[in-house]
Amino acid sequence: MMTGWFDVIAVLWFLTIWVGYTLVAKRRAKTVSCLSFELRRKRNDWMQQMLCRENKMADVGLLSTLERNVSFFASSSLLVLAGLLTALASADKISVVLSNVLPWSRDAEVSLQLKLLCIALIYVFAFFQFTWSLRQYGFGGVLIGAAPDGRKMEDADREAYAIRAAKVIDQAGHSFNYGLRSMYFSLAALAWFIDPLLFMAATVIVMLVMKQREFHSKVLHALRDC
Repeated sequence: MMTGWFDVIAVLWFLTIWVGYTLVAKRRAKTVSCLSFELRRKRNDWMQQMLCRENKMADVGLLSTLERNVSFFASSSLLVLAGLLTALASADKISVVLSNVLPWSRDAEVSLQLKLLCIALIYVFAFFQFTWSLRQYGFGGVLIGAAPDGRKMEDADREAYAIRAAKVIDQAGHSFNYGLRSMYFSLAALAWFIDPLLFMAATVIVMLVMKQREFHSKVLHALRDC
């Protein structure tokens, strides 16, 4: 069991903010200008332009670059996960180190293992999101490879194909975003080893950082004006 009610409250606080922010951001992205909203518009424009190009190697190259970025984070998640599982076997030694560095820390070995396991589960979730994003980018590559010559299509048919292809790539971007968000929140979970209240405060700070980047960043203004 958890070492105290503060740990239980901190975990519930963490999950509520993580899930709540994800749901609110997803809902607002449908109507409010944000990174997801603007990127969806750009992906639609990209697919429209792709259909009118005779040589689509540039589009395939761009998609491959996106896949490599996601692949890096997927591999990083596995490496972090391996480290966390290794730390689980050495929880007794880590507990001694924490008690020396943080004299007020009184985490028992079982409590420390539970915290490590919770962070490991976050990275398991992140890994699944990154690999699903990779697969969806692969589906987008198939749609680009199978794309007809848009110059010979009716405007309505060309627009419909572009929207469907952009939707697949957009979903890949969302999955990548979910995985990246998991890694951000895992950094807040590190504060749990110091104090549950600091863990709760770190969760709010991470959420505010993501909100600022998603809805108020300079890159958003640049995307909006393009």
